[in-house]
Amino acid sequence: MFDYKAAANLLAQRTILVTGASSGIGRTAAITYAGLGATVILLGRSVEKLESVYDEIEALGLAQPAIYPIDLSSATAADYDAMAATLETEFGHLDGLLHNASILGERTPISQYEASTWQQVMQVNVNAAFMMTQALLPLLEKSADAAIIFTSSTVGYQGRAYWGAYSVSKFATEGMTQILAAELENISNIRVNVINPGATRTNMRAKAYPGEDPATIPTPEDIMPIYHYLMGPDSTGITGQHFAAQGNNVPITANRATYIETG
Repeated sequence: MFDYKAAANLLAQRTILVTGASSGIGRTAAITYAGLGATVILLGRSVEKLESVYDEIEALGLAQPAIYPIDLSSATAADYDAMAATLETEFGHLDGLLHNASILGERTPISQYEASTWQQVMQVNVNAAFMMTQALLPLLEKSADAAIIFTSSTVGYQGRAYWGAYSVSKFATEGMTQILAAELENISNIRVNVINPGATRTNMRAKAYPGEDPATIPTPEDIMPIYHYLMGPDSTGITGQHFAAQGNNVPITANRATYIETG
């Protein structure tokens, strides 16, 4: 696992938006970010599930979170502009954005892949992240030290048969991370990186590997160190890189051929 111990107040006075915050890695990231002092904005489709996470954070006596329900599969650029306006009114700025939300789609050959499913996966995993990031960049620019974290996968830099749109969407996510980081480097206070969580005990993992014993793979809590490191000030100056939450602690650079995935 990535070896990092966050200071107790690492994210104090920071406002961080987490997508896919209702379950899995997003839920755990939101709760632990709050535990490190952040005010978290919980974004997802299910109000009921978001309210459950909200209640967990409040029960811990942490900073009051906020809920922003939105359906990434149907939201438009205008919806993200409206979201940015609302967040500016409520918070004034953003210090962090974790793009965690993704959908798996189908595990089937390209020749049999449903076009509608392909489009939905691209909409949620790529288009929504692009439009949301574009709308929120002005708020992130107002922070003295801002971080954007995208979420990739092992199949996002080494394609595998039957992973279809999900794999392609993660290749796109890798590219978006690199391009945005290059555009913002040296002219902005925003750093942009991407995490491959590796095999993690989530509902998506269970859907992809229904025969797998979940007790044999790490929990979202186990992989949080890299999420804390990249969201906090200790990673200032690190941008445009890919980290494996369960890897060898060395970020991937342009020479990807030398990297051995261990997650």
